[in-house]
Amino acid sequence: MQDDNYVKILFQFYSDIFEEEMVETMWATILDNDKGLYRLDNIPFYAPLVASEDIVFAEFDEQQQMLTYRKTVEYSGNSTIQIVLMDKTKDINSIRKMFEELGCVSEKVNDGYFSMEVPALVDYKFIKQKLDELEKKEIIGYAEPCLSDQHKII
Repeated sequence: MQDDNYVKILFQFYSDIFEEEMVETMWATILDNDKGLYRLDNIPFYAPLVASEDIVFAEFDEQQQMLTYRKTVEYSGNSTIQIVLMDKTKDINSIRKMFEELGCVSEKVNDGYFSMEVPALVDYKFIKQKLDELEKKEIIGYAEPCLSDQHKII
């Protein structure tokens, strides 16, 4: 990454899972520094309601001493799914590969947790079926902290 095209943005949020205030930093490309507009270049590990390629407004926060997320300006249509491995006899990388073959990319946090992006153009119906199947078998647990409108199944 070239430092002059990328910035780190701080996200502050309350986690229902951890029941505490949390912070996460993500890389973003600069769209318009003067207007505070940036495109997220990471799959969020924990931050809710944002996905990679979303355009966000961020400004320098004196207290935090860094660029800090304020709001999402334009949604990419991508969704973020958080997946926890419940069955420790299973290999997390094989589960990630299964979803990769369905068109999803992911970033592993550790051997028990990864965050996955469902791109805007991928049909979520098949992804959701696989997630539900694995959850029913108690292999994984999952959350949908950022589900785009086109991925919402009614």
